[in-house]
Amino acid sequence: MTSPSVPPATPPPSDSHTPTTPKTSKTAKNKPTTALGKAKSWLWTLIKYLAIFLLVYTAINWWRQPVMPAEPNLQLTDYQGQTVDIAALSEDSPVLVYFWGTWCPVCKITSPTVSSLAQNSPYPVVTIAVQSGSNQELGQFMQSKGYQFTAINDESGEMFNAWEGKVTPSFVIMKEGEMTQGLTGVQPEWSLRLRLWLSSVF
Repeated sequence: MTSPSVPPATPPPSDSHTPTTPKTSKTAKNKPTTALGKAKSWLWTLIKYLAIFLLVYTAINWWRQPVMPAEPNLQLTDYQGQTVDIAALSEDSPVLVYFWGTWCPVCKITSPTVSSLAQNSPYPVVTIAVQSGSNQELGQFMQSKGYQFTAINDESGEMFNAWEGKVTPSFVIMKEGEMTQGLTGVQPEWSLRLRLWLSSVF
């Protein structure tokens, strides 16, 4: 017995006059959100790396900074034979003490900054030239570079060792005969000025 054939279903007629609402692409909706999310993620990553860098830099700087001796010799004589009393100078104003060397490559960057600070700020600057030859050799070097700061010739490196110096350049800020700050490495002039000002206020 043969089953009767069922005619195929006919789709309902479409109304050509019925307006259709355009579908918004999910991709287009998600683009701003995705871009904002990526920006936030990038910013958060940057902040984390910056925090880690600052933490590591602070730790290294703390480890490398000079340490003031229990009985420091603060009455010194510069390479020209002039007496320099750091303790007396620091009674009136914070004093920047700068350990450097004519042989130090990084000091080629920091010494001009210190020279500018010595000429253009109200704060006294005293530098310690570590193992940089005789007084004559040190004077000739400073003249060739145009450095305008007071320099103590630590020809044997004994003074640097007494301060437990580990690297050059190193900086110490003295106030009323006591060390208030210590730092190492490249320091811009504005940073040194700010540190000296803070030492004068607090």
